[in-house]
Amino acid sequence: MDQHYLAPLFAPRSIVVFAGSSQPEEAATPQAAALLQALKAQRYKGQLQFVSTRTSGTLADLMQIKADLALIALPPAEVAAAIELAARMACQAVMVLSAGIDADQATAWHKQARREGLHLLGPNCLGFQRPALSLNAGTMGPLAEPGPLALVSQSGSLTAAMLDWAVRNGVTFSSVVSLGPHPGIGLAETLDFLANDPHTQSILIYMEGIRDARRFMSTLRSAANAKPVIVLKAGRRAAGRAAARTHSAAMVGDDEVFDAALRRAGAVRVKSYDEMFSAAKCLASRFRPAGKRLAVLTNGGGPGVLAADWANDIDLALGQLSPETAEALRAALPPTASLVDLVDLSEDAEPAHFATALQAANRDPGVDGLLMIYSPKPGADATAYARAVAGCKPGLSKPLLTCWMGDESVVEARQVLNDAHIPTYRTPESAVGAFGNLSSFYQNQTLLQQTPPPLSTLAKPDIEGARLVIEGVLAERRKVLTEMESKTLLSAFHIPVTETILARTAHEAMMIATQLGFPVALKIDSPDISHKSDVQGVALNITNGAGVRDTFHDMMERVKRLRPDARINGVTVQQMARTRSGREICIGVVTDDAFGPVIAFGAGGTMIELIDDRAMELPPLNQYLAHRLIERARVADTLGEWRGLRPVDLDAVERILLRVSEMVCELPQLREMDINPIIVDEDGAISVDARIVIDSGPHALGGRAGHYSHLPILPYPARLEQVWPLRGGGEYTVRPIHTDDAQMLQELVQSLSPESRYFRFVSSMTELPPPMLAKLTLIDYDREMALVAVYRERRAQENGEIVERERIIGVSRYITNPDQTSCEFSLVVADDFSGKGLGSRLMESIMDVARDRGLSEIIGLVLTNNGGMLRLMRSLGFTVKPYPDDPDFRLVTHPL
Repeated sequence: MDQHYLAPLFAPRSIVVFAGSSQPEEAATPQAAALLQALKAQRYKGQLQFVSTRTSGTLADLMQIKADLALIALPPAEVAAAIELAARMACQAVMVLSAGIDADQATAWHKQARREGLHLLGPNCLGFQRPALSLNAGTMGPLAEPGPLALVSQSGSLTAAMLDWAVRNGVTFSSVVSLGPHPGIGLAETLDFLANDPHTQSILIYMEGIRDARRFMSTLRSAANAKPVIVLKAGRRAAGRAAARTHSAAMVGDDEVFDAALRRAGAVRVKSYDEMFSAAKCLASRFRPAGKRLAVLTNGGGPGVLAADWANDIDLALGQLSPETAEALRAALPPTASLVDLVDLSEDAEPAHFATALQAANRDPGVDGLLMIYSPKPGADATAYARAVAGCKPGLSKPLLTCWMGDESVVEARQVLNDAHIPTYRTPESAVGAFGNLSSFYQNQTLLQQTPPPLSTLAKPDIEGARLVIEGVLAERRKVLTEMESKTLLSAFHIPVTETILARTAHEAMMIATQLGFPVALKIDSPDISHKSDVQGVALNITNGAGVRDTFHDMMERVKRLRPDARINGVTVQQMARTRSGREICIGVVTDDAFGPVIAFGAGGTMIELIDDRAMELPPLNQYLAHRLIERARVADTLGEWRGLRPVDLDAVERILLRVSEMVCELPQLREMDINPIIVDEDGAISVDARIVIDSGPHALGGRAGHYSHLPILPYPARLEQVWPLRGGGEYTVRPIHTDDAQMLQELVQSLSPESRYFRFVSSMTELPPPMLAKLTLIDYDREMALVAVYRERRAQENGEIVERERIIGVSRYITNPDQTSCEFSLVVADDFSGKGLGSRLMESIMDVARDRGLSEIIGLVLTNNGGMLRLMRSLGFTVKPYPDDPDFRLVTHPL
């Protein structure tokens, strides 16, 4: 588990090259010539060998050549033979450099590589660079300078352009990977490697499509939990779909779904090529903001105002100096300086003033980031100001961005800032936008940490009853539920709805209305009519029985004339919602092709498309996520005190969102839902109308079936919680790990004896580093599972008071192997709980989870001198045998 499975590809110790020759002028293809030139331009730190598929000699001779990685740049007809030879040479990874290969041919090579046990990057890619290894295994240009930023791109031309740009702008890279179309090793796999790569501190992604949303979200969440991730996605489209059948589908477009997914993953999206470059500069600076308060320091009022305006437009806050900081700073600045809102140093400011103001703002607790703007003035040396700012950098604890305005007079100054690895921009707006991206990363981290369960703590819904309604509709070969059926489904999940009764005659409608109480609303009930108002099938505020009778006849006649093909069940009667202070909102669900179900929230009523108010989130939701979803919609401004109306009951709205989340999680047949309008006031919320579309079978993501297979983010699996008796007395709980367990996990590791820590981590470390701690506690519950044993212990305080606290006393974990059929486990138990049956229980529990996941084998590496663990493995039926790669370990395996 120490070495990533893609290390032979991206961190090879030895490489074999198939290029037709070792000389560029004799290369087999243009890609081969470029590859050979790139490899020879610098000294690769590993072993490099050149082999031809037409080399004479026996197969035994070729098998004497051993390598981690094979680089193949041959004509398509020779690639299959080269892949076979690479496998004979014990290679673990292969990269195919080519162009114009169609999907069928690429698939054939991928299948061959899998049969041979090889990880294949390509074809149709430009290769990759690993500057720290002096390895330029591609055709994208000169090797980049080594640094902390990784770039992964699905576009070769953009990759080459960014590398060229980076040279002039001082951006350095840990890795550059060009994937191209039809990749074997894709975006998710590459991202997984970079998330674990110690050379990489920040990741930049350019992407055009997603193959497996579940795996993409899993690896993206893991990476963004450890290091900043910036994403530029091409293919943005106008919101909405032409085939939309509900208001909610019109509310949500593919691009907006992608935005919601990135927010939930803790990553940040940029919308343009320029923004991507700006973000690259910021990431290369290694600073991370802790908020969105940006202090603007300038020697020119106009540029400072432009920066402040743009900060307001993108929802940043202007970082203002505290009165104490401003008072102390004022004496050290020119008399004309202004410290109200902006830190305007005035045109009289000298380089020393820039440095003094920068240091003061950095110390102020009301500031999260710093932007220094320089406006040229006659006779001033722009480079001197840049040197003053660069000299401050070692002492700064907050992100620093700069904007040296102008052109010819500031070229040298910008170079000084680039050399100091300080991001510098040509306009105030670009600089502010770059800080906004980093600030969004900080905010999205809060969303990333949310691991809500599928069901809330509210009253348990009638899931079985809801499924019976769905099965009944599907049995009639229908997909659209009637209003009555839709409201029955909502009621099963305790979503408040107006009482609705179906009337088949005018006389029935009149009697029902009289019993419900006037005024009432009449609505046509038909499985073939999506929007009742389009056929004038809605009548409101009917105040007496005669009006109900006449409206019934008129509505039936009118609808039959406008839609003679529609099946009409009758007319529903419901009492009008009695509120003068109610606001109309809409909650909907749509199914995105890539990410599955999405929950939408916004303004409701008949003008929903025109108002175009929408916010959305991926399920599952908890109260925090529901609250943030409401805040992002424009209608949120009307839900507080508004035009003399009292604030609405926001808790009621949040409860409906949580209930909708439950529906989405538990009913995989749900495709679209439109609860519109929901009338909400200070006394609560009630759903007036609803429309639901279903389909048979779940919308499985990534081709995997099973519980919650339709969700891109798995909910916290609370169903796995179990309470077990402890040998010797007491009890403990075995449950899945979550992000709040970080401190308890750290305490467990710190409490272990040096021997126990070494047995688990094969390291002498005394505590988990923060990135590793984050990785171990934020998991996706799909490709990885960790179960913790939690013991509630009682301790006496110094004053004699007895307090209870939870403590993690053991952890078992598995990670799915790349073959997707087996997994590797780890186990650790607190020293003072050894011998109490805890290890056996944790192993049996994690094996049960792996078995339910559909895995066929669980394996592990145990140190040869770890006798206690080896005895436990044998007692559980594991096979123990030598590990061929390292005699210090034993390989233990068990079929599931």
